[in-house]
This record gives sequence, C-alpha cells and structure tokens, in this order.
Amino acid sequence: MTQLNINIDFEELTEAIMQSDMNMMMKSLAVTVLNAYMEVERDEFIQAQHYERNGQRLDYRNGYYERSFTLAVGKLRLKIPRTRSGEFSTHVFEQYQRKDQAFVLSLMEAVIQGVSTKKVTHIVEELCGESVSKSFVSNTMKRLDPEIEAFKSRSLTHSSFRYVYVDAMYIKVRENHHVVSKGVYIAQGVNQKNRREILGFKVSEEESYASWKQFFQELRERGLTQPRLIISDAHSGLKKAIQEIFTGAAWQRCTVHFLRNMIDQMPKKNNSEARKHLKKSSVRIPYKEPKKLVRNLKHACKEILVTKQYWRYSIKASMMAYNT
Repeated sequence: MTQLNINIDFEELTEAIMQSDMNMMMKSLAVTVLNAYMEVERDEFIQAQHYERNGQRLDYRNGYYERSFTLAVGKLRLKIPRTRSGEFSTHVFEQYQRKDQAFVLSLMEAVIQGVSTKKVTHIVEELCGESVSKSFVSNTMKRLDPEIEAFKSRSLTHSSFRYVYVDAMYIKVRENHHVVSKGVYIAQGVNQKNRREILGFKVSEEESYASWKQFFQELRERGLTQPRLIISDAHSGLKKAIQEIFTGAAWQRCTVHFLRNMIDQMPKKNNSEARKHLKKSSVRIPYKEPKKLVRNLKHACKEILVTKQYWRYSIKASMMAYNT
C-alpha cells in the first residue's frame, strides 16, 4: 500500500491554498469530515442509531446548531449535533487545536492521491487519535470522493489564464516498506481578475519530458487556452514540453528557482549577507537603487570569497546556468 508523506513548508502550503480556488474545496472537505465525525460522536453518546429502539438508549437527537470554526485554511460553518438533554458535547474542537497541521496535510494528501479507505482512516486518526468503523469510512468516502474528482476534472473553459506557473513538489512515499521520492506536478494560473487558481496536479514517478507533456495535454483537454506567459524552472524536459504543447507562448524562468540556483553555487560559509542582497535584488525597486544594490552585493561577495578571481568565476557560472 502506498502512503504519502508531504514534506514541505506548512506555511507555504497554507498560503498557496488560501490564494487559490483550492481553498474553497479544502474547506468543503474539512466540513464534510468534521460534521461526519461529530455525528458519530453523538451516536455513540446516545448508544442508538436513527429511529432505533433499544434498552441501551441514553438520550435523543435534537437537531443541530451552527458554529464557526477557524482552520489554517480559513473559517468554516459547522453543524454541531445536539441532544434533548443538552449533555452531549463534541471533543472535536479541543482535539483539533493540537492537530491543525496534520489534519490539513492529510486532506491535501487525499486531494493529490485520491480518496481511499486507508486515507480517510488516516485523516480521522490525525484529527482525534481514535480508530473509526468501516461504515463511517465508507460513508465519508462517498461524500469526499465526488468533491475531489469534480475539482480535479473540472473544465478550465470558464476563464482565460494570462500567466501559468508550473512546478514540481517532491513528496516522500512509502511503498512496499521503503520510502521513495515522487514528484507532484502543479499548475497554477492567473485569471483575468488577477486571482490565482490551481489548474491541476499529478503524481509522477520522475520529472521528465514525457510526464510533463502528458500533464500539459490533460490540462489542454480540460479546456486550458494558450497563456501569454509560462513561468517555471529551467528543467530541460519541462521546457521542451512547454514549447511543444504551448507553442508560441512566452517562457520565463522562475525567479525563486533562479535565486536558489545562484545561492547553491555560493560557498556555504558566511553567506548570509550575500543571500540577503540577492533576494532583495529580485524585488521591483526605483531606478536609482540598482547601483547601490550592486555595490553592496559586490562588497558582501568579496568578504565571503577567497579571491576576486573566484568571485568572477562564480558569477560567470551562475549566468551560464541562467541561460541553460
């Protein structure tokens, strides 16, 4: 059985979700899981199913009341079950505060990998630390699966996307008792209202031209029109797939990847000042500022590198990397 373990910065993940249309889907999935679990809690408290008559019944259902609840991905409106005696109280809220990150990551894994019995069980266990019945898992899967599939296969004809960002996020996957790394291809578009949307994602064994091409073809089949500009890293297979599937679209190297590549070329010791100036140089600034930035960057690099000749060679090597 394959088990995913998303190993990325949680704050970056949350920010990306919040800035895209995936935020609504993540909140919808969270509402589905939380409401379903609270329903099970009430059933166990009452010790009777709907309309069931037995000698063990302790209370009766008495509808719901709404309560807002804030997650890492935003505010939810939950249906809180009530009982006639008023003695029932859900444990979801006190438990969730300690499980916020794990719960959101588990939902994200379900979106990427798809809904399965093991995945739903894992989501609930991350939330409350307890096992759940097979019937609960089955019923929850029936609710989650259509939402996820509808999102992943939805038409992209509702808007034209001027800019499309593509990237690969690497995750750890446990397969046959071994942990291996796999790539999750992600495409994010900027629509006419300057709002970002997650266009699609796909798990792949490796990052290659063939897998990127297949990913782009699937986006095209769902109605993605020709963007004006595609932003990505300089992976040769990725660039080739972009040129083939989006012929005529402009391409730009991702600034973040470019800066990371430059920093990787620098000596690891005492490079904090140079890193700071490099990051600052990528931000839009007034016309008179570049000379000052260059002077500061040059000074910082001189202090780090052993010789001036080594510094010049490193800059040349970085520029060569930029052109690849």
